[in-house]
Formats: sequence, structure tokens, C-alpha cells
Amino acid sequence: MPEKLEAHKAYQRIRDFDSQAIEDAREFRGEVTIYIRAPRLRAICEFLRDVPDLNFRYLSDVTAVDLHPAEPRFEVVYHLRSLAPHVKLCLKVRLPGDNPRIDSLVPVWPGANAFEREVWDLMGIQFDGHPFLRRILLPEDWEGHPLRKDFPTTGYR
Repeated sequence: MPEKLEAHKAYQRIRDFDSQAIEDAREFRGEVTIYIRAPRLRAICEFLRDVPDLNFRYLSDVTAVDLHPAEPRFEVVYHLRSLAPHVKLCLKVRLPGDNPRIDSLVPVWPGANAFEREVWDLMGIQFDGHPFLRRILLPEDWEGHPLRKDFPTTGYR
């Protein structure tokens, strides 16, 4: 691992808490990205939120990337912030193309509600345990998920 990554407190603490949760980690231009295995995501996020010297209490964004035709096809991206100390952290989780699903983080950060609904609406990633997973941007009768790379570009029928 690069020296900056090894020195990043959140990376060290996650590794010490549950080294099996980390799939990969990278540092680019001062931002650390840690790839977390999907089954461990909620426990890692609770840990990051609850440990006083980490204090990642703010989830600033959740988004997803369609890497089609690659497999795993999807990455769900979480941008976290700790306001004291001021630290940014990016967590990514890789998901398969067939039936992509992951635990909802609404129980960890209630603000994840709208972010997860948007990702489901546009990308079709299922958030298990979400309290109200339904369309947020598109009409209720919309078919499909338009930000997927295999969504027809000829127009909506």
C-alpha cells in the first residue's frame, strides 16, 4: 500500500477492526478510497460513525457507477466526512450485474434515504431494509433504470 494510505487513520482503524472487510484501497490526490466487501458495509459504517476519534457522522453523497460490460458491473460509492477532525473518506462496494443489492445505510445515517432512492431509481440497485424504496425522480410508471449502460437510448416507450 502507498505510504499515504498506510498513514490514513480511518484505513488503519478499519484494517484493525475487520481486515477481511477491505477488498482494496487506493489514494489519489489526497483522497483515500477503500473498497469494502458488501456483507460488511453496514458494520464498517457503524464503526466509522461511532468511534470518537474517527467521527464520520456525515454522509455527504451516495451514487453508483455502471461498469458494463465489466464484472462486477456496479460500484456503489459513499462519500463520508468527519467534521472534527476534518477528514474525507470514500467507500466503494462492488456489486454483480445480476440482481445487484446491498444493505441500506438509512439505519446508520438517516440522510441516506433520498440518496439510496435516487440510486435505485436511476440504476436499479436494491437497498435491502430501506424503509421506503420507491421512485424519487422518475414517474411511478417508468419502466427500467435509465442510467444503466444497457438502457435503450432510442427513447422512452
